[in-house]
Amino acid sequence: MRKVLALALILGSSAAFAQDKPPPTVGGKPLVQIKPKEAAAPKEPKAKPQSIAVRMQACLEIDDETKERLNCYDAIFPPKPKARVPAPKAVTDCPAFKEEDGRLKCFNSFAEKLPKPPK
Repeated sequence: MRKVLALALILGSSAAFAQDKPPPTVGGKPLVQIKPKEAAAPKEPKAKPQSIAVRMQACLEIDDETKERLNCYDAIFPPKPKARVPAPKAVTDCPAFKEEDGRLKCFNSFAEKLPKPPK
């Protein structure tokens, strides 16, 4: 019985003694365990960003004079309404129109003038 009790004390004290030790160090810095990298899934090739001209021409495929076409243009150039807008000189002037019809006509006028990109 004493042997069992002595064995239990030795095992218990060694477990408690092992917990008191600080983590191992190298050069005064604690060791760091590096986890293996997960197997990376094969990455899909990134799509080439489309130019503004290509995206505007894609908007022309949507029915004319519709809210969907205007939303397509607004996704490219977010609207920034101004009180008074001079005649647009560039497509970047179109978001300044308050009226949706005015913005749509402005975008259409520039998108229709663009040359078709090669395929």
